[in-house]
Amino acid sequence: MLILRILIDVLLVGGCFFALAGTLGVLRMPDSFSRMQASTNIPTFGLLGIVLAALLYAIFMEHNAAMAVKVLIIGGFVLLTNPIVGNTLSRAAYKYGIRPKKPMVQDDYGRDEADER
Repeated sequence: MLILRILIDVLLVGGCFFALAGTLGVLRMPDSFSRMQASTNIPTFGLLGIVLAALLYAIFMEHNAAMAVKVLIIGGFVLLTNPIVGNTLSRAAYKYGIRPKKPMVQDDYGRDEADER
């Protein structure tokens, strides 16, 4: 049980580290597209660690299948919706006229807008 508890703690600390890195990325990134990337991708990794830790805790420590199912549903929902929301927000920002400070190497949103016209 001690090894399992250590694994759960390591997963929690790793998840918290990635969540903190995502928060710092939102504060430090230069433009809105970089901030959106930090606010979606890195906390997703943080959520993975926390969900895995909660799942291990629910199954092996609490012996509670209902808790494990709830953790899986919440984690799956956030992992599915987080990238979709980030993509939608960046697409809306681009259509609104917000552009990165540096010129983009590849402009897929601009190509899609040209196709719509």
